[in-house]
Amino acid sequence: MERTYIKDLSSQIGNEVSIKGWVDVRRDQGKLIFLDFRDMTGKVQGVILPNAKDAHAVGDTLRGEWVVEVRGKVNLRPEKNVQKEKMNGSIELEILEIGVLNETETPPFDLQTDGKEIGEDVRLRYRYVDLRRERMQKNIRNRHNLIFAIREFLNKENFIEVETPILTKSTPEGSRDYIVPARLWPGNFYALPQSPQQYKQLLMTGGVEKYFQIAKCMRDEDTRGDRQPEFTQLDLEMSFVKQENVMMLNEKLLIHLVKTLYPEKEIQEIPFPRITYKEAMEKYGSDKPDIRKDKNNPNLLAFCWVIDFPFFEKADNGGWTFTHNPFSAPKPEYMEMLMEKKNISEILTTQYDVALNGYEIGGGSIRNHNPKALEAVFEIIGHEKENIEKNFGHMLKAFKNGTPPHGGIAWGLDRLIMLLQNEPNIREVIAFPKTGEGKDLMMNAPAEVSFDQLTELGIKLIK
Repeated sequence: MERTYIKDLSSQIGNEVSIKGWVDVRRDQGKLIFLDFRDMTGKVQGVILPNAKDAHAVGDTLRGEWVVEVRGKVNLRPEKNVQKEKMNGSIELEILEIGVLNETETPPFDLQTDGKEIGEDVRLRYRYVDLRRERMQKNIRNRHNLIFAIREFLNKENFIEVETPILTKSTPEGSRDYIVPARLWPGNFYALPQSPQQYKQLLMTGGVEKYFQIAKCMRDEDTRGDRQPEFTQLDLEMSFVKQENVMMLNEKLLIHLVKTLYPEKEIQEIPFPRITYKEAMEKYGSDKPDIRKDKNNPNLLAFCWVIDFPFFEKADNGGWTFTHNPFSAPKPEYMEMLMEKKNISEILTTQYDVALNGYEIGGGSIRNHNPKALEAVFEIIGHEKENIEKNFGHMLKAFKNGTPPHGGIAWGLDRLIMLLQNEPNIREVIAFPKTGEGKDLMMNAPAEVSFDQLTELGIKLIK
């Protein structure tokens, strides 16, 4: 008999069906055994009546989380037993036959709660079990829905999704790189991408014009609740645009996602308020201000744009460093100041960040497609001409080969989904996250590798 998904059982009243899934809850009442089953589509209650002797024998042995195949008849519940607020609350599966597809050890924790009372280390060690709980299923499935909706929206806006390399070159862009030894080129290393920043700009040189990607980014930096060693971005770039074009497209997309997928949520103000960096710091003490009028309302979303950032700030060594991105362009009225390297602290950039309830969820800028202007940025932040050519020569060369004006943005998708799902940290919306210390407890990573592997790569460990 062909499998029926649990969500479709209410259309099969009076029919025999076959379902497959997990035993969610077992309640033995002597002559009657009640079993709740679940699959990826939902839950249903089943009952083994005394006359179903073979099913009763199997039912006596069943425990929670066993994987089963069940044949039964879909019946309407008696009126007094109807639970209108529950999925399949008006039906019951009369169990005729049960086959055990796989037994399980005693689960390491209770799956009937939201899991927040359980130590996170235990949950992450048994993540493949933890993912079965209802809250986690909602998080992972709603993550899929959001990414799918992004792809649909951008496709209609004539964007194309382009994958960029995971093995790339280590360049001094801000965070520490994860590096990968290149076996065929002893002493040389790839780097894992901190973002697709350079590749997406080179796609603009390549005439793509409207690019996006759901991109993995890796940064070897300290973790916290809303940061991981690897995370996911919506990465996006457009040619022949100004700041307003990029901001309006992204605002339109965010509003579409909320109204389509989270209709119960209220956006505090449309269009999103725009706040200068100076105003944000003076009024809120943060460049990602929480402007909610009612912070006790979990369904209130207060988006805002923060603009007019300083391009440079003082570095620890007394020199200058960029505040956001070395590839940003200054605001047009500050271009001359940049080229002459004068009044550096006063130069404002085309950077625009979008904040939500006190979190930065995205940031971008119009880019410096003029190679001389980009060189000026690197010189201001202390790079020697020789190092500029070594680290960024490929970008400068590209910009001398017909690169159009362009700009874009990157969203922290994990962080956005965390806020939309009302979760306390991004680990709750990532299928297999690392701990706050960057460990994968389930896979026991990072881990040692064999002496032979290290020898083949020409690597010697120093104690």
